[in-house]
Amino acid sequence: MAGVAALLASYVLSQFYRSFLAVLTPNLTAELGADKADLSQASGAWFLSFALMQFAVGVSLDRFGPRRTAAYLLAAGAGGGAVLFALASSPLHITLAMVMIGIGCSPVLMAAFFLFARIYPPARFAVLSSWFVAVGTAGNVIGAKPLAIAVDAIGWRASILVLGIVTLVIALAIWKLVEDPEPEPATGSGNGFSGYLELLRTPVLWLIIPLIAINYAPAAGIRGLWIGPYLTDVHGASLQVIGNVSLFMAISMILGAFLYGPLDTLFGTRKWVAAIGNGGSVVALVLLAVFPFQPVWQVSILMFATGLFGASYGLLMAHAKAFFPTHLIGRGVTLMNFFTIGGVGAMQFVTGRIVTATFDPTAPDRAFSALFATYALLVAVALVIYLFIADRPPEGQKRRNE
Repeated sequence: MAGVAALLASYVLSQFYRSFLAVLTPNLTAELGADKADLSQASGAWFLSFALMQFAVGVSLDRFGPRRTAAYLLAAGAGGGAVLFALASSPLHITLAMVMIGIGCSPVLMAAFFLFARIYPPARFAVLSSWFVAVGTAGNVIGAKPLAIAVDAIGWRASILVLGIVTLVIALAIWKLVEDPEPEPATGSGNGFSGYLELLRTPVLWLIIPLIAINYAPAAGIRGLWIGPYLTDVHGASLQVIGNVSLFMAISMILGAFLYGPLDTLFGTRKWVAAIGNGGSVVALVLLAVFPFQPVWQVSILMFATGLFGASYGLLMAHAKAFFPTHLIGRGVTLMNFFTIGGVGAMQFVTGRIVTATFDPTAPDRAFSALFATYALLVAVALVIYLFIADRPPEGQKRRNE
């Protein structure tokens, strides 16, 4: 339990590191001359390095266990990256630091999932993974204000150095507290990176991969990128209103992760909980696409619903895990996580092009209708594919609605 707590602390850091640039933007612009393009590149570099590292992380989890994998990478990558960030003298240094931090953060969530899969009863995986994500995300929501206070008090460089020290302390806690499960003997051809090929040759996984890749993208994309421009351009909202709606949506994503966790055990099905939940996401997105000029309070409700229903990541991971061979659990969860992170990143590029191509200052609602419609269509298509998958209820539960 102490080891899981250490990994949870590292996951709070991971969530924080992926979004802390927003707090530091004024300082980085004034002192280093970093513009929006520089900071966007730095943020994208974090996601890219994080996603690509999933393959190496998966092999390392299966071969060496979560203790060394998470502790070494967090210390060298995130700890070292924080030091480089604090010493930066140009936007390029910021980007390189974010690459290192992305590498360092890449194993922490998957290390926890690996432990949940190997140590705890399979029926508890969905609730453990969902609640782990929810608590970590909650830490991210409340973490921005303390950093802003620290920057005002001691400056941004000293604040990031302190953050780097905290990162090293947490890495040491992982090394001391996490206990590796007994390794599983490899069978078949799934050694090293070839294990990913074995997984990709499993037809049933291709019925869930599209939904894993897209289910979180609308909530993450809207909350992280589009909620501000939409409320500003279409509704003329103030910064305070945008902040309130953004916080409201962030809370919904945390609440959704908590709620999804026990539902597979409660209803005896993973497939239909995920299907109905993501169906709710489609409905909310369609209503946003068809009625972009709704009152802000109605928009807030639909944003809340998008975040709430789009938090099925842990449940979908539990469903996918049911099809992994035991000796490939590390590579299985990291492969699914690659598609999740990659899906969010890819959709940022796709939606950016859509909004840019369709934006008309005299009718800004059209661009955002196209944005929401694109999200709705992709989730709907992925959901239809997912409906063909076999259910894998928690052990001891009767299947329902199969």
